[in-house]
Amino acid sequence: MMGRCCSSIPSANPSETMPFHTIKGLQNLAESRRFKAWFLDQFGVLHDGKQPYPGAVTTLEKLATCGAKMVVISNSSRRASTTIEKLGSLGFNPSLFLGAITSGELTHQYLLRRDDPWFAGLGSSCIHMTWSDRGAISLEGLGLQVVDNVEEAEFILAHGTEALGRSTGNALPMKLEELNKILEQCAVKKIPMVVANPDFVTVEARALRVMPGTLAATYEKLGGEVKWMGKPGEIIYKSAMEMVGVDAADCIAVGDSLHHDIKGANTAGISSAFVTCGIHASELGLDKFGESATDSSVNSLATKYDAYPTYVLPSFTW
Repeated sequence: MMGRCCSSIPSANPSETMPFHTIKGLQNLAESRRFKAWFLDQFGVLHDGKQPYPGAVTTLEKLATCGAKMVVISNSSRRASTTIEKLGSLGFNPSLFLGAITSGELTHQYLLRRDDPWFAGLGSSCIHMTWSDRGAISLEGLGLQVVDNVEEAEFILAHGTEALGRSTGNALPMKLEELNKILEQCAVKKIPMVVANPDFVTVEARALRVMPGTLAATYEKLGGEVKWMGKPGEIIYKSAMEMVGVDAADCIAVGDSLHHDIKGANTAGISSAFVTCGIHASELGLDKFGESATDSSVNSLATKYDAYPTYVLPSFTW
């Protein structure tokens, strides 16, 4: 038995309903071999940034034995290779993944190739918002000139929320409020922003950390133009489908963010599994890891975010 089916929740079309199935784990779904490709979020699903979630490592291994072709799709500022290395350091077997596609990787490739008209017109001088404690992002090989003065900048590149990249190559730690002040100056100049991580927050050691998507949302409110790379944009899902060589009907995306993971899956036309232990745990009234959310609380939150999962489960467990 797959799990109970909740009362229907409204879709974007009021004349339709979109029920979801509440399941305790992934065993039955995986053993049914219903989906050939599994697109897995990392933060909030596989790990919390510091350690794997209970049962996540063995669940991944069991998924592989069921023939699942797994790709990490992540709103991470970092390159795909760094993501796979990180997962290996946390105890996951990197060979179980067909690969990884990150918003940071997409950003790097688009800035490198410049074959997209929007990116071709960006210019090369940028204000770079990056990380400090989490480690700065390298721009090596992109031919970019990081500038300290907004007047010299042709665009903003947002990789992080902790520091401002300097022309000297180092990063100057800054508070979010200070970065917002710089955004106000950029908005006056009307230069565009590329955000390499569209997440608003992420789970880190059971706490929530502000992500670059928050800067991008602020910039849009100031009237600035933003190019959002990664989820919920359709491009990251299309890239994953191309990597595996499957159609949308054969895919399922597993994630903890309704706005990014589930909404993105809806947009791409693929099935989804919403893991409730991640960034929405407090909103769902969950106090303990592995605790099940009520159907009514999931209904309410899905309607709020206009994002509708196919399956709902407490955590990435078998």
